Amino acid sequence: MAHSLIKATIIPDIIRLIAEKYDVSEREALDMFYTAASLDDDETGLYGQSPLYIFWLFVEEMDEKERY
Repeated sequence: MAHSLIKATIIPDIIRLIAEKYDVSEREALDMFYTAASLDDDETGLYGQSPLYIFWLFVEEMDEKERY
């Protein structure tokens, strides 16, 4: 399966999780995600992970930013 197809299937789930956790619109969640994520970098292999795992990484990164 092509990486772009995999990404297209997992991104909506990730965005929905972000929107729910941070109480923002899906558009805002999408902006937040693409500011922080390296999902577009095929070398990271993130596209092959579950939406929940990627969401967890996102939350960890956001928490880290808040601490500093």
